[in-house]
Amino acid sequence: MIRIDIDRWEEILITITRNKTRSLLTAFGIFWGIFMLVALMGGSKGFEQLLSSQLQGFATNSGFMGSDQTSKPYKGFRKGRWWELDLTDMERIRNQVPEIDLLTPLNSKWGMTAVYDEYKINCTLKGCYPEYGKIEEPVLSSGRFINDIDVREARRVCVIGKRIKESLFPNEANPCGKYLRINGIYYRVIGVNETAGNMSIQGNAKTSITIPFSTMQKNYNFGQQIQLLCYTAHAGHSISEVEKKVEKVVKRAHLIHPDDKQAVIKVNAEAMFSMIDNLFKGIRILSWMVGLGTLLAGAIGVSNIMMVTVKERTTEIGIRRAIGARPRDIMSQIFSESLVLTTLAGLSGISFAVLVLQMVEMGSAHSTMPMHFQISFSMAVAACIILMVLGILAGLAPVFRAMAIKPIDAIRDE
Repeated sequence: MIRIDIDRWEEILITITRNKTRSLLTAFGIFWGIFMLVALMGGSKGFEQLLSSQLQGFATNSGFMGSDQTSKPYKGFRKGRWWELDLTDMERIRNQVPEIDLLTPLNSKWGMTAVYDEYKINCTLKGCYPEYGKIEEPVLSSGRFINDIDVREARRVCVIGKRIKESLFPNEANPCGKYLRINGIYYRVIGVNETAGNMSIQGNAKTSITIPFSTMQKNYNFGQQIQLLCYTAHAGHSISEVEKKVEKVVKRAHLIHPDDKQAVIKVNAEAMFSMIDNLFKGIRILSWMVGLGTLLAGAIGVSNIMMVTVKERTTEIGIRRAIGARPRDIMSQIFSESLVLTTLAGLSGISFAVLVLQMVEMGSAHSTMPMHFQISFSMAVAACIILMVLGILAGLAPVFRAMAIKPIDAIRDE
């Protein structure tokens, strides 16, 4: 039995070697197809991780609303009127929109200058309540975030962004407790926010300094004004649903035409995240389609070369049938040749793709935002299963052709 198996493998290798040019071309088709599939899946995974890192720490079920000029006259007011959100809107919304889970204001001042010793940097100053941390979650490397006591006592404390810390405190491992000056007003640093995401709501977190909302009101004469309302929805409710109700409440309170689309600025983060998820799904589907299409072309090539091989060996197959070879012996031989060709080429393609992805990943390791391009083990197993299935399918047509050969016709053909 062992001798028969060895002979079969020798026969398979001899057959592949005999058709060297055709075998190489076909193997390259399988190799390129599986390489494309694995490389595209690994690349899409790295791209997905890169884009996800840009949205790091951001609430996916959040929405934002601000004010703008009116575009329609309403109840005696002409169009082009400026209006402002205020703190009384918070109470109205809480009472009339029960679907809201979290509601918090956010004010900002741009073009501020922060100074510490001889260092200085331009920054954005944000005033918020502690609840805002649930919408744009801070990643604190040291210290803490704004708390209720800070707001109640209007303390002059601040949480600085990553780039602010690197610019003002390059030699300080922990700047908490230090005082920096922002446009002539001193603030004590109580935390460092290392958020790496690039979402920008009233200023990027890396270049922003966050202070209590009450301190912002007091020091910069905001009074009751709110620049931006931030909110999240209860489970089971969409931001789109909540957004419409909040807009209706605000327009009614400030005498704005119900159909005025310019007066209220709305940002639906939930819809944006949904769009990104759909983008990722589209990329994954496209990667599978391109890879499988190339693999299918390679499998057709394998089937063709096996058909040529069967035709060239018509006499040999006929003689084997005449001296007692069973149909399953012929089937096993052809299927084995097809599987060997596709498996060797496919595994080589997987290995090369993994090597290329590893090199790309090592190249990105030194960047500010390293990415992981390698495919998962389950993905590699799935690729191997696909190779085996394609190998079997590629051998079907040659098998039927071989089984149709009659010994007498094969000998006469010789």
